[in-house]
Amino acid sequence: MKRVTVLLADDHAIVVEGLRRVLEAEFDVIGVVGDGRSLVAAAKKLNPDVIVVDISMPLLNGIDATRQIRTTNHRVKFVFLSVHPDVLYVSEAIQAGGSAYVSKTSAGTEIMAAIQAALKGQTYLSPSIDSRAVQAQIKRDERSHHAPGSLTRRQREVVQLVAEGRSTKEIADILRISPRTVEFHRQQVMEQLGLRSIADMVQYAVKHRITSV
Repeated sequence: MKRVTVLLADDHAIVVEGLRRVLEAEFDVIGVVGDGRSLVAAAKKLNPDVIVVDISMPLLNGIDATRQIRTTNHRVKFVFLSVHPDVLYVSEAIQAGGSAYVSKTSAGTEIMAAIQAALKGQTYLSPSIDSRAVQAQIKRDERSHHAPGSLTRRQREVVQLVAEGRSTKEIADILRISPRTVEFHRQQVMEQLGLRSIADMVQYAVKHRITSV
């Protein structure tokens, strides 16, 4: 019988190695990536059954990477890892397509159960997370015009890279667009959100969980 394939996405080597040791007893770990953009590419190439993904990753956060993968792959299951037990993070991860949300502090003991639940089409949340509060937040987001996702995909990518301190040229190279286009998106975001400076954009990115920088 074919074993379930798992792709790991986390930029912390110690976490990855710990998870690999736990998972390889039952699953095939077919790849490891350290940033969100590499995750999108690896998911397309490897077509795993399950992706275990850290929310806070460089270049593209785990939630936005999940949204991009979901546009072409509705089969893969997502299990989120995070140090953030905040209801806002959890609700956004579930809305992006996550089946499970596991606290990093207990990942070693919970990850197997989380993956098994995801494969059965169930939702798994770490016991420390208030599931009722998560459902209530999801309903609020659905009613709110300011819910996560009000920016376009490209705008969110630019905001994260700006918040990470990348230069216009670096952002252009990463996104494979022109520096002028980067500047256009940055200006559009600032006008749209009423931001006055790059510092304001960084604060927005952290507040809205685009980056944890």
